[in-house]
Amino acid sequence: MKIIVIGLGNFGMSLAINLSNTGNEVIATDIDPEKIELIKEKVAHAVAFDAKNENAYHALPLKNTDMVVVALGDKEGVAITAAAIVKKLTEAKIVARASTQIEDTILEAMGVDQIIHPEKEFAERFTKTINLSGSLDNFEIDNEYLVSEVTLPVKMIGKTIDACRFREEYNLNVVTILRKEERQHIFRRSFDKKEVVGMPKPDTVLKRGDILVVFGKDDHIKAFLEKYDENS
Repeated sequence: MKIIVIGLGNFGMSLAINLSNTGNEVIATDIDPEKIELIKEKVAHAVAFDAKNENAYHALPLKNTDMVVVALGDKEGVAITAAAIVKKLTEAKIVARASTQIEDTILEAMGVDQIIHPEKEFAERFTKTINLSGSLDNFEIDNEYLVSEVTLPVKMIGKTIDACRFREEYNLNVVTILRKEERQHIFRRSFDKKEVVGMPKPDTVLKRGDILVVFGKDDHIKAFLEKYDENS
């Protein structure tokens, strides 16, 4: 995809680099030349421009892009201004960051395609990880269901998924498995890399160090983690 990222704060910078690293053609923009200098070798194009100046947007290929992400923080209404200008100049999907409730309301009224709240969403996700002691990461589907990464309990090492009876005993579905595989880089030094096993089968054998990606109710995941607390 061709994606324009407007604003290179911590969130915008990380987003632009990650999008580029996963095969997208990214144009990163910011008013600060130093940030452009930092990112210019990591994305397809990096452009210094003033997001408040509508004329500056004509230097961007807005009509030939798939998505525009307004990643600006709450600073003198610049995020709202930028979203309004982009909305006027392109038919591409617009994703905008909202830092306050009023920004959220305004962006929604403007018809922005997707509104994101990085700090709020991270806080909620991290809170869930803290509350579910033993989980490594969580993605909430709704108020009741979530996807969670959990370390394989020691007692399950060497067993098949079917033998562990995840559905029958814990009301959980194993979506996939993250497995550490040893690799060698060009200097012949070995390192561990996480590999996604894919769609696990009932006869898939679980190995030491596996991370299970499970789907289920909050309470069921919590009960599973409590039963196997400290990888017992």
